[in-house]
Amino acid sequence: MQSKLIEATNVAVGGFNWGKFMVCRFTPDEWAYRSIIAEQPLLHTVGWDRQHLFVLDLQTGEGAMFRPGGLAPADLNKHRIWVCPMFEPFLKWLYKQDLSNLETLPPVVDIDDPVSALTGYRRAGTDEAMESKST
Repeated sequence: MQSKLIEATNVAVGGFNWGKFMVCRFTPDEWAYRSIIAEQPLLHTVGWDRQHLFVLDLQTGEGAMFRPGGLAPADLNKHRIWVCPMFEPFLKWLYKQDLSNLETLPPVVDIDDPVSALTGYRRAGTDEAMESKST
């Protein structure tokens, strides 16, 4: 995977949080890999397309696959991952960026969201989201 480390903060607007993230994209070799069992391109077989990114919260060690363009709160509810307080604002910011080349993303982002928290959280999600994930 190609990866980019990005730090995010909200200190400039009166907050106090600091998020640490890794944004990843599959490489051309990974896209070309064909499943030995299914005899098809593996990543397409499991439902990913070239728009999907893996976003990892380096503080909590949890992450998920996201398709930019959606709604960050709904996407987080779907995955139920444990995230730092900056994850949702960072994901909203990420969805608005030109993601054609991860290297062009800045290493530090000032998020315009003064809401801060002392601890991370796991989204409650919905039972429907977990049912569709398990199939």
